[in-house]
Amino acid sequence: MKFKLLSLLILIAAPLLSQETQPIDEEITINEFISGSLLAPTSEDKPPLVIIIAGSGPTDRNGNQSFLKNDSYKKLARGLSKEGIASFRYDKRILKAQELGIKESELSFNDFVTDAVSVLDHFREKDDYGKIILLGHSQGSLIGMLAAEEKADAFISIAGAGKPIDSIIVEQIAIQMPGFEAGTRKSFKEMREKGSTSSYNPMLEAIFRPSVQPFLLSWMIYDPVAEIAKLDIPVLILNGTNDFQVTEKEAELLKEANPEAKLVLLEGMNHVLTKIESEDTLTNSKSYNEPALPLHPELVPTISAFIKDLE
Repeated sequence: MKFKLLSLLILIAAPLLSQETQPIDEEITINEFISGSLLAPTSEDKPPLVIIIAGSGPTDRNGNQSFLKNDSYKKLARGLSKEGIASFRYDKRILKAQELGIKESELSFNDFVTDAVSVLDHFREKDDYGKIILLGHSQGSLIGMLAAEEKADAFISIAGAGKPIDSIIVEQIAIQMPGFEAGTRKSFKEMREKGSTSSYNPMLEAIFRPSVQPFLLSWMIYDPVAEIAKLDIPVLILNGTNDFQVTEKEAELLKEANPEAKLVLLEGMNHVLTKIESEDTLTNSKSYNEPALPLHPELVPTISAFIKDLE
């Protein structure tokens, strides 16, 4: 009888024990432009908080787009939670453009910076967390740099470019469409000089269509190395050696601009934060739509160690 009673008590207590260790997973709306997910460990009093800023395109809080699902940010948030680190990840405002009646021609890069600052201010006012760290991935790296100045306790760049976006696009065109490199460079030069361009190859309509030029121009005015040099807070620069979108050379440029920053190159990590052993581009690309793949095994430990050293 005692054995049966003990077994029953264990069965009753087990769910209670597991509930105690489950993190808080809460939907939070900051304002009309920003909705996201807070994942916070319950075992920590005022844990550090990482605000995850998404990369380019209509990217949601989990790191996904319409036809690309990899759950990179969701996996990152869960990994950090297991280390006692809270996180907030949010949908980019471009996903609410239709709902809010925002035209493409009205969108500015600075809107994304405003959103990151709004999130930062929201959690500062809550005073539920210790250190608040901005983590920007890809395009989010530059957004995070601009938002972090004088507001964040630390900044983490993952796959962030070290050159202005027009230079990056010209380099990508040179690789993917070699015959269009000179024309692309000329169009960007005209944009910088006149504020717009009409002399571009129709094959490059996706880049230079008139409705997207204002946004592109608002992004081009920022030089990542100039912005990261302004940061007088702890900085971690991360890049994968198998990232064909943003190579480790970009991370090295950021490091040169901020010598106090810590630079870590993760062997085999690609742009969606998983480890790819193969050098085959097709294999790498397929991982962008494979949410079951784990994060690079050294990613969360590297970020966690950096954050815990802040305290």
